[in-house]
Amino acid sequence: QVQLVESGGGLVQAGDSLRLACAASGGTFSSYYMGWFRQAPGKERAFVAAISGSGGNTRYADSVKGRFTISRDNAKNTVYLQSNTLKPDDTAVYYCAAGDSIDSRFYHWQSVYPYWGQGTQVPVSS
Repeated sequence: QVQLVESGGGLVQAGDSLRLACAASGGTFSSYYMGWFRQAPGKERAFVAAISGSGGNTRYADSVKGRFTISRDNAKNTVYLQSNTLKPDDTAVYYCAAGDSIDSRFYHWQSVYPYWGQGTQVPVSS
């Protein structure tokens, strides 16, 4: 069983940067693909970014490509989401997720991630 705890959220202004972290416990962290998803008010939860166990393969939603960067530190069992040039449309609850044996074609599917954190809120004011 894998437990995930997100941190780093909070109120920011448009144009600001923020780094979210997700600490994992249980399991072998380096064997898990890690994903970030977000749920904006009144909308479905959506894919943001994902990274392979080694960190060598990443994928991003078009809406964040060039502004957000996903990374991981396997020695610290932690995955990060560096978010730059934040926009009000980035306002959401951000969740991290973990899964193993994920085909890289399906990084963006929520259903392939069995483990989820509780989420951290990121309100972006204009």
